[in-house]
Amino acid sequence: MYISNETFEQTETRLEKVIKTANFRIFEGLYYFKEIPLAEFVFDNEALAIVRDNEVWSLLIPETKDVCEKFKIFSFHFQEGLDNSGFVGWLATKIKQQLGTGVFVVCGQNSKQGGIFDYWGCPVSIAEKVIELVEGLRE
Repeated sequence: MYISNETFEQTETRLEKVIKTANFRIFEGLYYFKEIPLAEFVFDNEALAIVRDNEVWSLLIPETKDVCEKFKIFSFHFQEGLDNSGFVGWLATKIKQQLGTGVFVVCGQNSKQGGIFDYWGCPVSIAEKVIELVEGLRE
């Protein structure tokens, strides 16, 4: 991982370039976290992300029934060779400051598509505004 020393303005300029050049995808439908006790885990091909703590596996999967909390999902695959360090904090802060909502982010690695990629989830009630904000930053 590359470590840089930048001013606020340099970081802002770099991350503006990162968001404009990233492969941005908005997923159809809604998603939720399905919780499965550790001992009962079964892999689900529909899962975008799978993570666990000391009690449950948590699978981010398409909504298939009426569940409590649903999320709109979008993702970024970053351009190879472009320093995207700080991106999650930068964009999450912009979303929180401008729209008053938090988001969640699950990261993965795909060496064939530039390295780190991010799945972002936001509350359904404000999803359109979050997507608008992200698309505005990409223009």
